[in-house]
Amino acid sequence: MMDKQTIPEMDEGGFDPGIMETAGYSATAIKFCNEQPNRGVLSDADQVSEVAGPCGDSITVYLRIREGKVDRAKALVSGCPGAVASAMAAMELVKGKTLTEALAIEEKDIVRMLEYLPDEKQDCIQLSAKALHKAVEEYVVAGPSFKKRE
Repeated sequence: MMDKQTIPEMDEGGFDPGIMETAGYSATAIKFCNEQPNRGVLSDADQVSEVAGPCGDSITVYLRIREGKVDRAKALVSGCPGAVASAMAAMELVKGKTLTEALAIEEKDIVRMLEYLPDEKQDCIQLSAKALHKAVEEYVVAGPSFKKRE
């Protein structure tokens, strides 16, 4: 078995699944990372919030709220595979949730969805939960933050 390695980016912005597996990522985490099902910008978002982590990773969360529930959720992530996978999972978890339910999403829920991330990537899970909670809290406190931009 190979030693755990740093995960290099591939040419088109993806990450090498073989190296990720060797580093200890679950197949589910690898899939979230490379497919990025919830990546993007919502032009009709009601809330946009950004969080930067101490390691330099950053997550921008876009939420569309309809009738008190998160109707759509997307994120843009600048960071490592752990940050990408965690943010994609957090966005998946929040879809269809009321604002109260969204605030109840915990780090353990993200871990459960991803099945496993290497121990040194636990800060990525914390950052994703923090980004999600910040977006919901800012929406609840201040109302919609996103105005259409030219």
